[in-house]
Amino acid sequence: MSEAALALDNVVRTFNQGGETELEVLRGASLSVMPGEMVALVGPSGAGKSTLLHAAGLLESPQSGEVLIDGEACGKLDDAKRTRLRRNQLGFVYQSHHLLPEFSARENVVLPQMIAGTSRRDAGARADELLASVGLSERANHRPGKMSGGEQQRVAIVRALANNPTVLIADEPTGNLDPETADGVFEQLLTLVRTQKLAALMATHNMALAARMDRTLSLRNGQISSTET
Repeated sequence: MSEAALALDNVVRTFNQGGETELEVLRGASLSVMPGEMVALVGPSGAGKSTLLHAAGLLESPQSGEVLIDGEACGKLDDAKRTRLRRNQLGFVYQSHHLLPEFSARENVVLPQMIAGTSRRDAGARADELLASVGLSERANHRPGKMSGGEQQRVAIVRALANNPTVLIADEPTGNLDPETADGVFEQLLTLVRTQKLAALMATHNMALAARMDRTLSLRNGQISSTET
């Protein structure tokens, strides 16, 4: 049996609200996501979904518990090693695409690869391959401002996959799109997860999309439980 690409083990995350008041957002949250699996994370607004994704993506450190990426415990890693893991093994997609407006779609996918040390030629070939996989070959040289919202989000998705991560963290990636466009973007994202054997954890309020994923996890009162879809 293969090992989970992403696992959280009894993660606790608290925030100081000023003075001695502590807000405990995550209270021993645990989950695992396998390669090629797409898992929905649902819960009411303010439940801590983004906090959990930040912990899973090594953007924040929990007070206790452990985050494991491909079986490697990350809690005691220094900043340089955590940065390297984020760059090489994690991909992030947010509700807003966060594309660099002065660069073309292709350049937006090339840049993170070059930062990771890939040659311009190889980065360009990878960008062309990824953009073609989501039907954007003819839009590769367009800047974000000349693209539709759905096209921009598809570029953001393939940019997140540019460095061949094993884990994809997605926070409401279709939240800013109309239902028809959101459906198309989601289908392409699901296809990429399957073909590239990604472990994908996606926070969403859209229960129809959640029902199309492999599993749904619910975050309530700082803890994770399974939900039938």
